[in-house]
Amino acid sequence: MQAHKRLFAPLRKTLGEQELFLDETTRAAHAGDKWFASQLPDAVALPGTAQGVAAVLRFANQRKIPVTARGAGYGYVGGCVPTRGGIVLSLARMNRIIEINRDDFVAVVQPGVITQTLQEAVEKQGLYYPPDPASRADCSIGGNIATNAGGPRCLKYGVTRDYVLGLEIARADGTLVRLGSRTHKNKTGFDLTRLLVGSEGLLGVVTEGTLKLLPLPPYRACLSVGLASMKAATRSIRAIFASGFLPCALEVADAFTLAAAHRRTGSRLLADCRAHLLVEIDGQEKSVRSELKQIQSTLQAEQPLFVKRAYGTEQCEALWQLRREFSYSLRDTGLTKLNEDIVAPRGQLEELFRLAERVQKKHRFPVACFGHAGDGNIHVNVMVDSTQPGAMDRCDEALDDLFRGVLALGGVITGEHGIGLAKKRWWPIATSPELRELHQAVKKAFDPTGILNPGKFI
Repeated sequence: MQAHKRLFAPLRKTLGEQELFLDETTRAAHAGDKWFASQLPDAVALPGTAQGVAAVLRFANQRKIPVTARGAGYGYVGGCVPTRGGIVLSLARMNRIIEINRDDFVAVVQPGVITQTLQEAVEKQGLYYPPDPASRADCSIGGNIATNAGGPRCLKYGVTRDYVLGLEIARADGTLVRLGSRTHKNKTGFDLTRLLVGSEGLLGVVTEGTLKLLPLPPYRACLSVGLASMKAATRSIRAIFASGFLPCALEVADAFTLAAAHRRTGSRLLADCRAHLLVEIDGQEKSVRSELKQIQSTLQAEQPLFVKRAYGTEQCEALWQLRREFSYSLRDTGLTKLNEDIVAPRGQLEELFRLAERVQKKHRFPVACFGHAGDGNIHVNVMVDSTQPGAMDRCDEALDDLFRGVLALGGVITGEHGIGLAKKRWWPIATSPELRELHQAVKKAFDPTGILNPGKFI
C-alpha cells in the first residue's frame, strides 16, 4: 500500500483527496458490474470535471497504467471490470444536465446522468429521449453511449447511437476533443461520433454528450396478449407488420419466463400462457386508439387466450411493470441466469426459438426467451444449476451451440450489452480476421499505448 501511495501521490495532489481513493472498500465497490467477474483496481478516481478526467489519463498514459472507465456499473458483460488493475475512472460524479434546448431539440449532459432522470427532465418540457434500457432507473448516459444501449422502444425509434449528435471525449493521452455538433445533420469528415458510441471504453472516455430529442408523443396505448404457443406469437408478429403497423414496442415472452413471472407476481393472466406479446402504440390519441383496435382485430386470427387493453400512461405503465418483472422472476428460480442478448434477422425469429429449444434439449439446461421481438433482439437466458458438478463448464458448450446457431441464421451475438469479457470467447467466430485487424488499427490510432480498458476483446 505504501508503494501505491507513492505511485499515485502526484495524481492525488492534482485531483485532491476527495477525487482519488486507494482504500480497499472503495476499490472493492468498483471491481465489477452485474456479470460474474471482478478484479480489484489499484486506485479509483472520481473526478467532477472533464479536466479531472484528462488529468487522470495524462498521468496514466505517461506511466502506462491501465485505465478502466466506469458508468453506473449496471452492465451485463464485465465491460467495466479492471482486469489488469490500474485505475478505475468513474464518471458517477459528472451527473449534471447542462442544457435542455426546446428550440434546437437537444440535451447536453454529463456522462453520469441517470437515463431515467434525463427522460423525466425532458418530458416535463414536452420533449422525448426514446432509448429505454431495462435498467434506465439505474444506468447512466455515459454507459449507454459506451455500449450503444437499446431497449423496447428501439423498434420504432432506434438505439442510443441514433440520438448522439456530438461528444466531448478525453483521449488516452488526456487530450480533450469535441466530435460532431448540435445539428441534426452533419457530414463534416468521418463520423467519429458514431464510432465512439458502442466502443466499450476502448477508444476514449466520454465527458459530455449532445443528444437529439424529439417531440413527446401525446398519447400511448398497449395490448397485453396471451397466446397458446410461440408459433402463434411469431405469426402474430408477422401479421402486425404485414398490416402496415410500426409499434413503438413489440415484446415477446416464452412459457418458462411466464411461469416464473406467474409465481413471482401472482398474475392470473399468465397462469395458462405459453407465449405473451406486449404491443405499444404512441402518437395522437385518435390515431392511437384506432390503430390499437385494428391490431387487436389482426391478432384474432391466432385465437388469443386473452387481450388486455391499456390507454394512457398510467395504464400502460401497469402492463410494463409486469414485463419488467420477467428478469427478476427468472432469478427467483434459484438458477444462475446467463442473459445472452442475441439478435436474429426479423424473418428468422421462429428459427431462433427452435434453436433455443435444441440447445435446451441437447444440453439439459432450461432456456428462457423474452425480449424485443419487433427487431429480433431476444434475451435468451440459459438457466444453470451451478450446484451441479460440471454445470458451469457445460454451459460454455451450450453457449457455443447458441452463438454458432445465431451466426448461421445471419444474426449477431450481441445487440445491446456488448462484448466485454462475457463474450470474448466468441469474438473470433463472430468476426473475420480482416475485421479484427481493422479494429486493432482503430484501437492503435486512438490509444497507442493500450491503456484504455485492456484485457477485453481487443
